Amino acid sequence: MSQLPPEQRGNPARSSSEWDAILSGRGAADVAPPAPPAPAPPAPVPAAQAAPPTPTRGPNAESAPDPAPQPRTRREAREAEQRRAALLAQQEQQQAATEPGVEQGAPKWPVAAQPYPSTPSYTSPQPVAAASAVPTQPAVHHAASHRLDPSSPALGESRHDAEQQWPDTRLATEPTREDTTSLLPWQEDSDDPWQDDLHDTSHARLSRAERRALKHGYHDDEDRPKRKGPWGCLVGLLVVAALGAGAFFFLQAPVTALIERFQPAADYSGSGTGEVVFMINEGDGGDTIAANLEAEGVVASAEAFTEEVTSRGSTVTFYPGAYQLAKEMSAKAALNALLDPANKLENTFVIQEGLWARDALAAASTATGIPVADLEAAAADPQALGLPAEATSVEGFLFPATYTFPPDVTAQQVVQTLVDRSIQALDEAGVPPEQRWQTVVIASLIEREAGSEEDAYKVSRVIRNRLDPAQFESGLLQFDSTVHYGIGDDSTVETSDAERADASNPYNTYVHPGLPPGPIGNPGDVAIDAALHPADGPWLYFVTVNLETGETVFSATLEEHEAAVEQFNQYLQEHGG
Repeated sequence: MSQLPPEQRGNPARSSSEWDAILSGRGAADVAPPAPPAPAPPAPVPAAQAAPPTPTRGPNAESAPDPAPQPRTRREAREAEQRRAALLAQQEQQQAATEPGVEQGAPKWPVAAQPYPSTPSYTSPQPVAAASAVPTQPAVHHAASHRLDPSSPALGESRHDAEQQWPDTRLATEPTREDTTSLLPWQEDSDDPWQDDLHDTSHARLSRAERRALKHGYHDDEDRPKRKGPWGCLVGLLVVAALGAGAFFFLQAPVTALIERFQPAADYSGSGTGEVVFMINEGDGGDTIAANLEAEGVVASAEAFTEEVTSRGSTVTFYPGAYQLAKEMSAKAALNALLDPANKLENTFVIQEGLWARDALAAASTATGIPVADLEAAAADPQALGLPAEATSVEGFLFPATYTFPPDVTAQQVVQTLVDRSIQALDEAGVPPEQRWQTVVIASLIEREAGSEEDAYKVSRVIRNRLDPAQFESGLLQFDSTVHYGIGDDSTVETSDAERADASNPYNTYVHPGLPPGPIGNPGDVAIDAALHPADGPWLYFVTVNLETGETVFSATLEEHEAAVEQFNQYLQEHGG
């Protein structure tokens, strides 16, 4: 229920000096209040209905409990608080003005003596007739003890006087000094969100988030800006990581190629260790010699040797023959050794694994100076040289090794030496004389088809599986190397449809089942051992998919083999094959 304004309550107006005396705690004897108007005699009340006498408060009497607070609106409470602040400002101004001449015993405003209550207490003003019956001194003491209560009758009586002295500070004055530390809950925000709710008596303190939401107009969580939680940060990190990984894989090859382009080629240092007999054949150019040096472990890379040759210009000339070199030589040291006549071995040559007989005899001719025709005539009678009866030539029995002959060696001596070295290898491998022919034929196929020592034993198993009618009914080996040998072309690794369909070629294993008529090269120790001890496996197909590394894919089904062939064709397209 609302109360009447102060000016309409019928309370007598007090002067500022009287109000100051009341608030400062001085008695009524010092400042006598004006006599109230004589009240009308009260009507007689029956004894049964008479109210109990109002207890008085003396200086030493215990304070009686205040009557129940009368409900007031927050707006009225705010106005009362503002008026109280204005009076407090007046009191401070008066103290500041009279400070030099104030008496020692003059009391000051006891701010800390009476803290503001956490919950305002409002008392209803007593009727005038009842107030007149209370003694003067206790009433003054009662008003002084409640001088901070905005609902005190004395405070209400002085509102008119305060408004006359400070009319502009009635609503604009804000609490100062200690007042700011004891603001009431509805004073902490200038915007009153409960202005339309005049009957709300709840004074609970709002949280900081609630006050900020009301101040900025956030009434719905959906309207508030959302902050990214840990899941959002995790998703962002995963996206960044995925982009980084993708960029790494896409840019790895170009960046690696760019780095390799500006990095120097791999190279050893020094003159190397050990001994290597290196062969330069008739017609070998600088690139071929560089590749052979790298393959035999003389230099670290063919690029380093080529760069060394290029740096010397046209002064470099290579001569066919055998040279005494070492392992792991620098490109500069290897080139100097090849150009030094003292390192050239007279009547020394090397036969590589898998080399055809015609090429082996040509290398012997270059080293010894014996014409190729003389060497071919010495090899015309295989049985005279001790070869099996099935042999029609020395193919397969010119063992790969390094040979050195005296200057007066003959063609017959050269050929016989090569054949004897092959028989020695077969005997050391444990091949009986009656199995020499078949062992050499299979070993020659392995030597031409296998790209590595590990693959040699797998190729041997493929040959065995294909020759087994229970596993491969046709019995066709289908080796390109046999077709190449039959047509005499060793410059390519592919065969055409016409070449594979040519039945006139006795070495065409696409048409003729079983082993070819004879060896297709000269096998070394590893190929001979693989022919005797094939690896275990179900493979029926294989194809070399990388000519640079010799990588070979072995398959047990035709579908797997066709996929590997497609991989090999892709390699040829990328490398201009």
